[in-house]
Amino acid sequence: MKIILQADVKGTGKKGQILEVADGYARNFLFPKKLAIEATTGNIQDISHKKALEDRRKLKEKEDAIQLGNKLNALQIEVKTKTGEGGRLFGSVTSKEIADALKKQHSVEIDKRKLDIKEPIKALGSYEVHVKIHPEVIAKLQVHVSAI
Repeated sequence: MKIILQADVKGTGKKGQILEVADGYARNFLFPKKLAIEATTGNIQDISHKKALEDRRKLKEKEDAIQLGNKLNALQIEVKTKTGEGGRLFGSVTSKEIADALKKQHSVEIDKRKLDIKEPIKALGSYEVHVKIHPEVIAKLQVHVSAI
């Protein structure tokens, strides 16, 4: 029997795949648990239409990420913090502080988890922080740390 998987099924396949399985397996396991539907021409067309919509959505998402990445590459933010002797900071500049400064100074909201700080920022100066906007798009943001 030909089926279309509605969810990932271990040992059988991934969501959206069209497979040939035993009749009993389909009727007694996959259909009752709503893990699959029968592969009729209407269902196959519906799945291909949904896949096309999903592909378009992913492409738009990537284009938006590239636009945001180009904008971030051109930005420089200023983070002011308390310092001790010799320009050393009390603690370090965190990704949350950088995200808050970016939102306040340039009205760009980025999740702090998307900021990749290679090593802790514990001194005054300029640093480059990588921003993972999309799995395929990484921007570089210039962060200047100065004393209050």
